[in-house]
Amino acid sequence: MSEYSERLEQERARFDADLCVHDLPAIFHYWANAYPRVMLNTHGYDNIVDFFVIEMAGWIESAGRPLRAVSVGAGDCAHEIDVAKGLLARGSEDFSILCLDISEGALGRAGDAIHAQGLEGRVATMVHDFNQGLPDGDFDVVIANQSLHHVVELERLFDSIVDRIGDAGCFLISDTIGRNGHLRWPEAKELVDEAWQWMPPGYRYNHRLQRQEDDFLDWDCSQEGFEGIRAQDILPLLLERLQPSVFLAWGNIIDVFIDRGFGHHFRRQTDWDLHFIDRVQAMDHAAIASGRISPTHMLARFQKTAERCVHEVGIGPEQALRRPTASTS
Repeated sequence: MSEYSERLEQERARFDADLCVHDLPAIFHYWANAYPRVMLNTHGYDNIVDFFVIEMAGWIESAGRPLRAVSVGAGDCAHEIDVAKGLLARGSEDFSILCLDISEGALGRAGDAIHAQGLEGRVATMVHDFNQGLPDGDFDVVIANQSLHHVVELERLFDSIVDRIGDAGCFLISDTIGRNGHLRWPEAKELVDEAWQWMPPGYRYNHRLQRQEDDFLDWDCSQEGFEGIRAQDILPLLLERLQPSVFLAWGNIIDVFIDRGFGHHFRRQTDWDLHFIDRVQAMDHAAIASGRISPTHMLARFQKTAERCVHEVGIGPEQALRRPTASTS
């Protein structure tokens, strides 16, 4: 069995199981509402789902015909179901979303949820390895919600998207664009190490890996399956093929402290914990704004041609690129 086949089976087994991928620490939700969501609000989006709803509803209104969307790496389709419900709530009824994933188990659960929500005929599923590109057919909108960082054959997938969306189509993305395996680049790790010293020893226990880390130990998540396998290549490969019309980016060192490894130590009811998260966020934002580090998350709309790009001041797509050097690749 090839290495790709072995990893594919690991990935499929992981998501065939009833894996709760949406279960993040409470402190993550505090941070997400206090910082990224506020930024999204300034650009007219209530939250990430609302971004997809607004962009897709706008496409339906401008095109004047039914929307054909496809979602790559949809998993249990929770995101796509929320988007479909949001479109219907806005009165946008002429759409269909085809949800692709390699996991029959996840798509089986998705089918039950689609039926429970009465969305048959609007949301459908297909078992498909999108490393091979999109399935046959033309699409107006391609959706990728936290899935591209699982893709090995990014070039093949992106080329097939460019071929299928047509001149009026677009690619809507919410994903991770940091270093492969969700590692920190050296300049970011320096700041993580600094913030590490602010934490009490009891907060340095990694719940995910079940180990004490008196000093921060970077961990390559891509060792099994496809987690973060080519995350750092997503943005540069997109910019070679498409143009962004919306590009909102954020996060880097804060990720370490709000994710499943260490985030469970922090309580929303504890002033010290909130102050710590706010302090790390302030350091993170300042370092991104100054160009010292690059963001690790993006919410974006890409298309074949774009007259302008909406983004935060000083954090456009070119500024968000972090190309590896020979010593850090």
